Amino acid sequence: MKIHIVMVEPEIPQNTGNIARTCAITGAKLHLVHPLGFDINEKRLKRAGLDYWDKLKIEEHDSLEKFLDKYSPEKNNMFFATTKGKTMYTDVDYSGMDEVFVLYGKETKGLPEWLLKKYLNTKTIRIPMLPTLRSLNLSNSVAIITYEILRQTGFKNLQEISNYFDE
Repeated sequence: MKIHIVMVEPEIPQNTGNIARTCAITGAKLHLVHPLGFDINEKRLKRAGLDYWDKLKIEEHDSLEKFLDKYSPEKNNMFFATTKGKTMYTDVDYSGMDEVFVLYGKETKGLPEWLLKKYLNTKTIRIPMLPTLRSLNLSNSVAIITYEILRQTGFKNLQEISNYFDE
């Protein structure tokens, strides 16, 4: 299973750094869709990603439209994570997919309305939360959904048993 985490116009460098670390440790590919709300070389971004940057598969895109032209939602297993989503992220069966893309919007606005309206009933997913609160932290959302995909596919190629006390 190849997982693609797609950050559409992320604004907070620490979130993107944490997401980069999640991608590196799980083998997911990170896509950054411009414009970014920070410089890719920013110190806070690098600090949040720790020393995982050289282990990260990353691809940058000039715009959301260019990303969608390259990786068509109609031709790929693509999901749009949003609080407005119609399907819980755990209700999708990822186990039969060779590749999956999950798109996340910017911290202040989420994904564009035109995109959500187009795919609302077919490709949107959400994480359940209290109805009185706005949203979960973006980097936490990425980790939750990524690990659900990995769980459903048997954590293939990941270390499942600790060897901490082994000699």
